[in-house]
Amino acid sequence: MIVIKYIMLFLLFSFTCALGISFSKKYSYRLRELCDMQNALNILKNKIKFTYEPLNEIFEYISKNSIKNISNIFNTANERMKNMSAGKAWEEAVECVNNNLKEEDKRVIKMLSKLLGTTDIEGQISQIEITEGFLKSQIQDAEIDKQKNEKLYKRLGITIGAVIVIMLI
Repeated sequence: MIVIKYIMLFLLFSFTCALGISFSKKYSYRLRELCDMQNALNILKNKIKFTYEPLNEIFEYISKNSIKNISNIFNTANERMKNMSAGKAWEEAVECVNNNLKEEDKRVIKMLSKLLGTTDIEGQISQIEITEGFLKSQIQDAEIDKQKNEKLYKRLGITIGAVIVIMLI
């Protein structure tokens, strides 16, 4: 009977540690997605500027060359552009795709929709550059959050697990 008790305590401790690690990973994933979005916007800007490809082809290219969550945004926007304007499709894609971005990150990324597909090349490029500028500040905030909270959640999971195990022994 004592062996079962120790196995259960070990499983409980492992569960709290895993929970703390999963909460801490959210900060790493957010930073990674923001950086990948910045790279994707850079590709978008350069493709618009130099290749004159239509937006749906550029979005398809970016969706094939990005991490999953960012790829899903571009792929969803590409699919929705068949039925609506590029700006509206972009806004809806950013909002409906499940990812690790905060609401303020999504708000910054949705800023791109204002001139996307409705103005000339220079207008779209300037809007992308403005969005990239705001995205840089979001990346800096994400780095600070990651440094501050990643260790906190890992240690919190271990500490809570240890406290529960000690109390149950």
